[in-house]
Amino acid sequence: MSALMTELQQRLSRRQQINIGLGLILLFATLTRFINLGRPNELVFDEVYYVDGARDYLQSGVELDKGASEFVVHPPVGKWAIALGIKAFGDNSFGWRFTAALVGVLSIALVYVIADRLFNSAFLSLSAAALISLDGLHLVMSRTALLDIFLSFFLLLSFYLLITQRYWLMGITMGLALGTKWSAIYVLAALGLYLLISRRKLVATALQCGLIPFAVYVLSWSGWFLSDKGWKRDYSSNVFLSWFEYHREMLNFHTGLTTEHSYEASAWNWLVLGRPTSFFYATPKDCGSKSCSQEVLALGTPFLWWLGAIALFIALGYFIHRREKSAGLILMFWLASYIPWLAFPERTTFFFYSIAFEPFMVLGIVYVLAKALENPELRSERRRYAVGGMALIALCFAYFFPLFVGGVMTYSDWFARMWFSNWI
Repeated sequence: MSALMTELQQRLSRRQQINIGLGLILLFATLTRFINLGRPNELVFDEVYYVDGARDYLQSGVELDKGASEFVVHPPVGKWAIALGIKAFGDNSFGWRFTAALVGVLSIALVYVIADRLFNSAFLSLSAAALISLDGLHLVMSRTALLDIFLSFFLLLSFYLLITQRYWLMGITMGLALGTKWSAIYVLAALGLYLLISRRKLVATALQCGLIPFAVYVLSWSGWFLSDKGWKRDYSSNVFLSWFEYHREMLNFHTGLTTEHSYEASAWNWLVLGRPTSFFYATPKDCGSKSCSQEVLALGTPFLWWLGAIALFIALGYFIHRREKSAGLILMFWLASYIPWLAFPERTTFFFYSIAFEPFMVLGIVYVLAKALENPELRSERRRYAVGGMALIALCFAYFFPLFVGGVMTYSDWFARMWFSNWI
């Protein structure tokens, strides 16, 4: 009995240590995402479009331009999410970004839960949560009222529901992902193909990866259907024909978007951080120097992303050799969110689109780490190397932190962080 009580106490103590570790990671994530969330105190980059759309949804249920119908090229879900923050905290820079910051923190908790499910290891689960909390791109997207952090979250939640075999709920979350950005369609197609092959249930798969996501997507347009002011609402007496015509115009826009932009980045260079996106840049006069800089740069933590690029090929090699399900599912979501962009080299694209697959890149790194720790004789030594690597990533994150949160610094300090000319 005494031995049993001792073992129970040890297990409880271990659980408490894990909870404390996770709590500290989430506290760090919350602080870095919410402190000075309203800085810069103005709309940055495409917030101009999405915050304006969120305001319209709160006022009219549909996007308008000075009371007239307005052509918009993204579905409503992400803008409704932004609207929730505005409704709760007001039409100000904190309110615009509140929901994105909240979803960013929830994403980190979800990565922990997923890693715990996949790897059944406290060390690996905490490592996954720590790594994503130390990613600059994830931080920037969590502090900016754009759509992509919501897309990333819904894809991550769909992944969790997939591995826990809650396929009907997965259909709903994939519908929300599709209702945020159309690029979710590639993941949905990959999911449908995977479930059809693995379960051989045609009807169930058609419902879970077809009808339910489509129904959720249609419902997300309720404001447009209930209003008579939406774009193309009067195209036909049949409201669904009008809706399809609107979508045809949206499709033409997305497939024909080749407008030059100073921060456009081909998907080929995303993994190596070839061209990060500057969301905001100013030259304030309060840094104690003659020349000052303030920037919000959507840049992944370099050491983390370069490690992720290596991990992609290692994970692919393991999957080809061992056919492990966990590797296959991580790679499926990672590559389905990435590979399709390679097929459109002429389209105007940006590095920050990669936030959709960034959580799966982190899971891929942790998967490779799990393989490295399989040998019991080498586990202790390799854990120390892993901790050292995470410490190096943390230092890299801290060095670039002012660029992630719009901190004011001297121009020389800012320029020292421009490791490559393409980052300027």
